[in-house]
Amino acid sequence: MPWTMNDYPASFQSLENVIRKKALEIANKMIQEGYEENRAIPIAISQAKEWKKNATEKEIENFSSHGSVKPSEGISSARPELMDHALHVVKHEEGWAVQTEKTKRASEVKETKQEAVERAKEISANKGTSVVIHRKDGTIQDVLKLQ
Repeated sequence: MPWTMNDYPASFQSLENVIRKKALEIANKMIQEGYEENRAIPIAISQAKEWKKNATEKEIENFSSHGSVKPSEGISSARPELMDHALHVVKHEEGWAVQTEKTKRASEVKETKQEAVERAKEISANKGTSVVIHRKDGTIQDVLKLQ
């Protein structure tokens, strides 16, 4: 069951509300992708603090009023049959996407290919699957086996 703004780990208690909300969003997504709670919590807190430090006032305000702490639909734990499938890094209209094989939607979109590859490697290492890196034209550039 995903954490919410009313039900979250004790280590989130002292966080400023917007940081807590962002950390919950990140942690819930990490748990869905196969991270252990004891690993996801400190990473999510750190990333949420970094996000706030680099976000504009408008981004913070928008996330504070509209962002969700609930995990997105269609990601690995919601579909356990996808846990064994490779992750693909593919060109996306907004950058580079990390997408589980046999899914229609990307789990994440990163600005650069390198960021997407790094994220795919993290997820893949937790799932024990491969990362398939594509070129802009869709052909396969490389396959990384991270098991």
